[in-house]
Amino acid sequence: MSNFDTRQSQQVQRTSDGRLRHLITLDGLSRAEITSLLDMAQFYVRKPHELPARDQSLAGHTVANLFFEPSTRTRVSFELAAQRLGAYVVNLDMQTSSRVKGETVLDTLYTLQAMHADVLVMRDAEPGLPAQVAPFVAPHVSILNAGEAHVSHPTQGLLDALTIRQHKPDFSKLSILIVGDLMHSRVARSTWRALDTVGIGEVRIAGPSHLLPPANEFTGAVRYTDINQAIKDVDVVMALRIQKERMNEAHIPDDAGYCREFGLTPERMKLARPDAIVMHPAPMNRGVEITNEVADGKQSVIQQQVTNGVAIRMAVLATIARGAHGQ
Repeated sequence: MSNFDTRQSQQVQRTSDGRLRHLITLDGLSRAEITSLLDMAQFYVRKPHELPARDQSLAGHTVANLFFEPSTRTRVSFELAAQRLGAYVVNLDMQTSSRVKGETVLDTLYTLQAMHADVLVMRDAEPGLPAQVAPFVAPHVSILNAGEAHVSHPTQGLLDALTIRQHKPDFSKLSILIVGDLMHSRVARSTWRALDTVGIGEVRIAGPSHLLPPANEFTGAVRYTDINQAIKDVDVVMALRIQKERMNEAHIPDDAGYCREFGLTPERMKLARPDAIVMHPAPMNRGVEITNEVADGKQSVIQQQVTNGVAIRMAVLATIARGAHGQ
């Protein structure tokens, strides 16, 4: 299961009458659908000192988290989201699961649905896997993509859009810069898709030339290899995590060299608008793509992104459950 087609992902995630049964990609979702998810998530948002929002939207349902790649924020937030909606939650330890014995992913899914799991949350390094298994699960079962190779991370894209909207509601007037390794970033692809769908004013992308995406991706975004030009007068700056092997690929010798050329520093942030917000999907490499002063500074909304992750996943779970059961 190595070939993937974004059109296939769009097609398989809907029921025959057009309702969302799975969430595999943000491609093909309308502005109204994304706005509805953001509105519902905002309903679930609570302030830090308040008790978390709860309801019984998933009462009696079972949600299984299948993370074939490491995760902290996404896995825990899906678990909390499901619990706060009244669901039973099963977390599979994939290092000790039957997959390491050679069991196929599809057989793992068949096993879980035989135990009456209703929602299967998947993260995997293989592109196209969620869309390829979705047609084979039982009619009452939904697949949620929690991160697919370099291709897609739909709930991250939604929570990024929600975070921006909370600070700067008029998307049409905004300029956002996404900086880093866009070539290999599922986060950047999904966030760009969400923002493009809701009508963001301008998207800029910046990074080493070897780490910028192909010309047929991020259509309409303005491309830069000089972050000092790219960051000028933007309203939102999002840094992406950079991996050591990617720095070698981009001919950057070390962490300090990357930070000097592309990192978010206090001095560099002065080139953005004074009220610009700073985002990062995390985990962060402090001192590489972002300094401590910026990550923990007044402009940072990184922790708010984490908080919004639970609310967005509550909204997605509740919406998908209704779509799968024709409610």
